[in-house]
Amino acid sequence: MVVKGLVEIPPPTNDPEQACSYFRRLRESALALSPQPISTISLKELSMGMSNDYYVAVEKGATMVRLDKAIFGARRA
Repeated sequence: MVVKGLVEIPPPTNDPEQACSYFRRLRESALALSPQPISTISLKELSMGMSNDYYVAVEKGATMVRLDKAIFGARRA
């Protein structure tokens, strides 16, 4: 198994700016852990951000975002 990155899903909120601290902390963690000489860990990918906060996640360094609602719409109950 090879770890290629980290994933962040912050608590739900209507204000995407509230997710900034979570995204920033994940990026800082990846940068701090990256120099470790472990051959099965590569932290080049940061998967963070969803339809409501993806642009904030990209600003904070996301390399992957999840755009489920933006593409498929809200789930039916």
